[in-house]
Amino acid sequence: MSIVGEAFLVVTVEMLVEKLASEVIQLFARRGQIEADLKKWEELLLTIKVVLDDAEEKQITKPSVKTWLGKLQNLAFDAEDMLDEFATEAFRRKLLLLEQADRRPTGTTSKFRMLIPACCTKLSPPHVKFDSMIATQTEEITARFEEIAAEKDKLDLKEISGGFRYGRVQERPLSTTSLVDEDEVYGREKDKEALVGLLRRDDLNSGRGFSVIPITGMGGLGKTTLAQLVFNDVRVEEHFPDFRAWAYVSEDFDAVGITKVILQAAVGSVDVNDLNLLQLQLENQLKDKKFLLVLDDMWTENYDDWTNLCKPFKAGLPGSKIIVTTRNEDVSSMVTTPGAAYSLENLLRDDCLSIFVRHSLGRTDFSAHQYLSEIGEKIVDKCNGSPLAAKTLGGLLRGKYDPKDWEDVLNSKIWDLDEDKSGIMRALRVSYYYLPSHVKRCFAHCSLLPKGYPFDERQIVLLWMAEGLLQHKTDGIEMEELGRKSFQVLHSRSFFQRSKIDASWFLMHDLIHDLASWSSGEICSSTEITWDRHNQGRFSRNLRHLSYLCSRFDGIKRFEGLHEVEYLRTLLALPVSTRKQSFVTKNLVFHVIPRLRRLRVLSLCGYWILQLPNDIGELKHLRYLEFSRTAIEVLPESVSTLYNLQTLILERCYRLKKLFPDIGNLTNLRHLKNSHSNLFEEMPLRIGKLTSLRTLAKFAVGKSNCSGLRELRSLTLLQDKLTISGLENVNDAEDAKEAQLNGKEKLEALSLKWGDKTTNSDSREVAEIQTRVLEMLKPHYGLKELKVQGYGGAKLPTWLGQSSFKNLVVLRFRNCNQCTSLPSVGHLPSLKNLVIKGMAKVKSVGLEFCGKYCSEPFPSLETLCFEDMQELEEWISHAGTAGGDQEAAKGFHSLRELSIINCSKLKGRLPQRFSSLERVVIRSCEQLLVSYTALPPLCKLAIDGFWEVAWISHAVEADISDSSNSGPEESRAEVLPWEISIPDQESLPDGLHKLSHITTISMYGSRLVSFAEGGLPSNLCRLTLFGCRYLTALPNGIYNLSSLQHLEIRACPRIASIPEEVGFPPNITELHIEGPNICKLFFDLGFHNLTSVRDLFIKDGLEDEVSFQKLPNSLVKLNIREFPGLESLSFVRNLTSLERLTLCECPNLISLPKNGLPPSLVYVDIYSCPYLEERCKVKGVYWHLVADIPYVRLNGGLVLHPRECS
Repeated sequence: MSIVGEAFLVVTVEMLVEKLASEVIQLFARRGQIEADLKKWEELLLTIKVVLDDAEEKQITKPSVKTWLGKLQNLAFDAEDMLDEFATEAFRRKLLLLEQADRRPTGTTSKFRMLIPACCTKLSPPHVKFDSMIATQTEEITARFEEIAAEKDKLDLKEISGGFRYGRVQERPLSTTSLVDEDEVYGREKDKEALVGLLRRDDLNSGRGFSVIPITGMGGLGKTTLAQLVFNDVRVEEHFPDFRAWAYVSEDFDAVGITKVILQAAVGSVDVNDLNLLQLQLENQLKDKKFLLVLDDMWTENYDDWTNLCKPFKAGLPGSKIIVTTRNEDVSSMVTTPGAAYSLENLLRDDCLSIFVRHSLGRTDFSAHQYLSEIGEKIVDKCNGSPLAAKTLGGLLRGKYDPKDWEDVLNSKIWDLDEDKSGIMRALRVSYYYLPSHVKRCFAHCSLLPKGYPFDERQIVLLWMAEGLLQHKTDGIEMEELGRKSFQVLHSRSFFQRSKIDASWFLMHDLIHDLASWSSGEICSSTEITWDRHNQGRFSRNLRHLSYLCSRFDGIKRFEGLHEVEYLRTLLALPVSTRKQSFVTKNLVFHVIPRLRRLRVLSLCGYWILQLPNDIGELKHLRYLEFSRTAIEVLPESVSTLYNLQTLILERCYRLKKLFPDIGNLTNLRHLKNSHSNLFEEMPLRIGKLTSLRTLAKFAVGKSNCSGLRELRSLTLLQDKLTISGLENVNDAEDAKEAQLNGKEKLEALSLKWGDKTTNSDSREVAEIQTRVLEMLKPHYGLKELKVQGYGGAKLPTWLGQSSFKNLVVLRFRNCNQCTSLPSVGHLPSLKNLVIKGMAKVKSVGLEFCGKYCSEPFPSLETLCFEDMQELEEWISHAGTAGGDQEAAKGFHSLRELSIINCSKLKGRLPQRFSSLERVVIRSCEQLLVSYTALPPLCKLAIDGFWEVAWISHAVEADISDSSNSGPEESRAEVLPWEISIPDQESLPDGLHKLSHITTISMYGSRLVSFAEGGLPSNLCRLTLFGCRYLTALPNGIYNLSSLQHLEIRACPRIASIPEEVGFPPNITELHIEGPNICKLFFDLGFHNLTSVRDLFIKDGLEDEVSFQKLPNSLVKLNIREFPGLESLSFVRNLTSLERLTLCECPNLISLPKNGLPPSLVYVDIYSCPYLEERCKVKGVYWHLVADIPYVRLNGGLVLHPRECS
């Protein structure tokens, strides 16, 4: 069963105690009874905290204890929310009084400021109301604390001295052995061969005489099994004839016990327990022997413990090996010989299936129990490559052949399985129990993410920070750094795995996700399920964090009832794709979210949202706010009252022009991410007040009343990347100097952008200003990446050529068209990527580029690009000459890619022989001579974009297997077509109905009059009839085509009947019909049994709304075109599953259902229906019926909500 997360409670209680002692709370609470109540909270919390270990153990067997923990958890959250209300209100009052102080006469301001702490609680009508509310809440929470404390005593919960955990003893797995049943191992052949190869290599050398090969992977992946396989391999036995031993290490590292086990493998029983004597004996036994040791399941990260254990091993011969299995990559890094670590991957699905079938059915496949095959494969998918899970779940079903039993296992939670029979959770929980408490809480919070959803380290850390998971005492370590370390712990211990698609993203194995869900209890939920009022029971009172995967269109039905989850702290919309825009009902944005007053995290990333409600400022607890990839143009002013906000993310908001005034109020803001917002015009005033900012993606210098470059001076903590745009608006170089970029030592990437401001009359003056500005924008020497764009000065700054920029890796110039010379950067030791585009006045690549006094320029450069340099005429090599007779180019030893594009005046030859080149691209350089002999053996060469030629500098080896001995069973099977297309034919082949392998038939322009008596193949899935002008009837037996799912009949004017006249196939899901005759046929006969149709396209009919009442209510998509007789959509209300509705060229259509459209609708497109279009416009008579639909398009234009238009 799931638990009430002890990790949440311990850390939450500790944080509550810390907050109660904080200066702000103490100051605000100096009101008789409130102060007494808060003191009582602290006392009760301390008495409760000491029994949490005992309660954690007892909740598994005592439901009353679990209920008690659940009540405590809810109370802790409510108390924390109330203390946040305290702190937020105190800050608001302080800001108000500071504003009043600033408006007072100069002589009284200083004295007034000194009085602020004492009058932070100054009474006014709003203050009295707030104080009264807080007093009531405090009294209520105090009573709940007293009740919790009293129940604690009744439940006989006690303090466990020394933090001893009974449960941890229970979780400890049994000791492993070296024995293995190879017949039960699947899919590890390649891993075994790789390990055997490593063991037999004698060139691995750690400098200690023996080598260590760690095998890492999450629990249950088969590390021990793999070690057993190689330990018992005949080749390994022969390679280590002198001595082999196996020792189980476990979490409690015991050097005496481990040494004793290894020694007993050599001499038999040993009674000595003194480590010194044991190591002396073992050293003697290993002397001059090539040995193999396996240390299974090692956990310790203590380097001293490891080195002490290894002392006797040095007596062995070179080539001796030690295999260490561990879940922890930090352990692996500590013990490994360089190049010897082995990371174990998930099993392939087929291998996992073999394990499952063997343990469930005792067979090799499902041949004897085909009816269980489909369910079994779904259970294996649940295992996600874990052999332990496949074995355990298979074992649970051993001897059970009732599909219901298999369905129960498929639908069960991993933690609900009988632990006496299932070792999955026991194996996983060991890893969890040995995490630090604050890391446990961070891990449990990750159950908020859907299974299989990739995540980014930085985003997860910011979410942890917003939820208050990184606030415990850490001796001055910043929250972000603590979060990064917590993330690294989880990654190193195999809770997180790097994505194979993109190494910068991470994933959780499905079983690890189950573990996170178990540990978080009912606090976190990730769902794709539609929410509605009938399912309110599925929202637990304990739910605090909710995420969901965005759909293309998310309508009002999906969010019904969400506003009633009043204690929700997290609402996270997770986009499935970054390529497609999603649309969401305005009801969520303007009505539901403003009612979720306890939200700390809100993300509506990827939705087409143009505006936010002003009452978003009422969400006072918000710490994390994200609207990336939305259509927002301006944020509401009320955002400036979100005093607790730590993270604001507005990336790729292509319409965003400005933020909000009074941004200086957000003094807790640490991360402002607004990159790729190309219309962003200016920074609001007082942004320099945000002295806690660590991330500022883009600083835009505006033209009018806004923050200038001087505001950057106080932002001393900036790190990562900074883009400064609008530099053409800087008219005083002193502003640039005041920015003090050279003092921002944590900044790694800087991008400087000028727009077009130059005119003929002032171009020289502008160029001089820009030259001085760039000179003053000198960054810190630790910078790794610099980009300069649109710079109008004639020369580059002197600081750019300074050798102090030894960390610079990337340097890019774009459209610096007034520069007459290249930067002198050849001496920069770390420079790897250099791109120069659009330096139109540069004529020569000369010695100054490489550095006059640099003997080996560009030692690390890997990529070099010259592009759009219309005046460039020559490239003088470092040897000193242009053309083809110079010496080999010095430097550039690491250059792999060279691009020269659109340099039409460049003459002569390239410098001779760049030794490491792999790819050369030369386009639109008509006068440049390219000598193949001057280039090394290339991988790719592209000239003028016409072709790419491959030069392979080594022989191509091919392995062609001999197939002459292959038996009949290996011969190529006959491939039968599954689709046939029948064009202009008058008849069909006889026996067509017997071709059971045919699943798709398409007939275009056929002259066929009728189908053969036999009809169509029984397994047909798709049938298309288009332009069959002579066809008079549909085929015999069409009703019996139970596999038919897609039916399309268009431009077949003579079809008027179905031979049997009993209807259409019942399992059709997609139906496309056009023409009066076909529409009449379906309305008269066909729709009554088409109960599976989800997608209906119907065109060119004469029916009215009465006929449309016959449409099946299974419809999800409905497209109606060219029905002049249709005047009303009254029938639509009955289509309770309808999501997408398209209406086109229905000129007399005028009315919608009186009781509204189905709440499931998320998409409405109305085109060439003039009456209805007019009524559905903003302020039209039907606007209220379509206003909350995410996507409404009228006559080709997207309709905006009036609040978004204002």
